[in-house]
Amino acid sequence: MSLRVFLTGATGYIGAAVLDAALKAGHQVSAIARDPEKVDRLNAMGATGILAELATPKRYLDAVGRADIVIHTALEDSPRGPQVDRTFLDQVIPVLSAAGRPAVLIYTSGIWVIGNTSAPADETTGLDPAAISAWRVPHEQLVLDAATSTLRTVVVRPGIVYGDGRGIIGDILKDALNGLIRVVGSGQNHWPAVYDRDLADAYVRLAQSPDASGVYHVTDEGDERLIDIVDAIAGSLSHRPDVRHVGLQEARAQMGPYADALALDQVVRSPRIRALGWTPTLRSVAGNVSRLFEEYRSARRS
Repeated sequence: MSLRVFLTGATGYIGAAVLDAALKAGHQVSAIARDPEKVDRLNAMGATGILAELATPKRYLDAVGRADIVIHTALEDSPRGPQVDRTFLDQVIPVLSAAGRPAVLIYTSGIWVIGNTSAPADETTGLDPAAISAWRVPHEQLVLDAATSTLRTVVVRPGIVYGDGRGIIGDILKDALNGLIRVVGSGQNHWPAVYDRDLADAYVRLAQSPDASGVYHVTDEGDERLIDIVDAIAGSLSHRPDVRHVGLQEARAQMGPYADALALDQVVRSPRIRALGWTPTLRSVAGNVSRLFEEYRSARRS
């Protein structure tokens, strides 16, 4: 069954993978982009591009009202990002609630809202968010509380996304090629991760599963330590890069609260998405370094 999907962030990291997966699944996708060139690119891919950004809801609310499913993956990368995110929800939820027909809202959060884990964490684990992600907690609750008999709401908490040469892992690949990888702390902390295409498959699966609602973790459950990821990346190059460990205080001075997020020690389980039949095709960053470098180089060439 072809669904009408409204997608935010379609030219971003997660959203681009979701767009590709949704189109391959035969769904009709409308997606916003903030400049005409990106709109043209979306149209060329088979989506319907809309010239808009999160902060201009008047340009896209009609498309929201026509959609069966709204998938929100975008995040404005600026200090006003959390407020723009809240404005988006405040505008979109009433439109979906008033549609008078079944609709779905899938909202993207992240595993950093869980904080450090003393035991493997699933969707029932209490939250102790890293400061950089604390704003996401009330937004998650707003989405969950919006559920009605006609509006199905889902919160997705992806692990650290890898693949396609982008994201945090992509930054490590770039640093390695430049000869120096910086690691916050000892690197003994665990990073829950998920391959971008596997994550996109999870979104499509959630969109198509009529009983799926509530919070879903999406991680490969590889339980990899940061230092093992770094060692695998460094060891794959003919000229091994230097690895410099940076103390948390120094890292905070350079990166602010982002440093604390990178230092989180998290082991995260994803039982609810697995119960829907989802299985990751890749289960390790360290075990797929050659592939990830090729994707990184390919992305740079294009």
